[in-house]
Amino acid sequence: MSENDAPRLSMVYVLWIFGFTGAHRFYCGKPVSGTIYFFSLGIGGLGWLVDAFLLSGLYRNAPPFHSEGWISRPLAWKLLTFLGIFGAHRMYMEKWFTGVLYLLTFGGFGLGYLYDFWTLDKQIIAANNFQWSGYLDRGGC
Repeated sequence: MSENDAPRLSMVYVLWIFGFTGAHRFYCGKPVSGTIYFFSLGIGGLGWLVDAFLLSGLYRNAPPFHSEGWISRPLAWKLLTFLGIFGAHRMYMEKWFTGVLYLLTFGGFGLGYLYDFWTLDKQIIAANNFQWSGYLDRGGC
């Protein structure tokens, strides 16, 4: 894992800024409570404020993330959180078709945005594990 992808508490606080979307909870491996925050706007803002004091505990209990590759997890999460409805994170991961689709439909009317909160880490791992050399060795291109 590169040093840039190492989980950092500061990253959790950056995502907490948009905590009413549940981004910090998704990042810390809590997709159910993240979804509740997503639909309730951080439980009316009160849960979002309480989380300011709970973030270090969420961070400590988060599952580890390991993925070497060209996609930076912190950058992908920032793009999803702050520009996800415009597809910026998908374009960054070179998923151009769905990135433009998100741009035109405001994140798939919000459902694609929520889907990516649930699956972004898996998408990063899959993209970072994709090996062009193996494809070329099998006679591709």
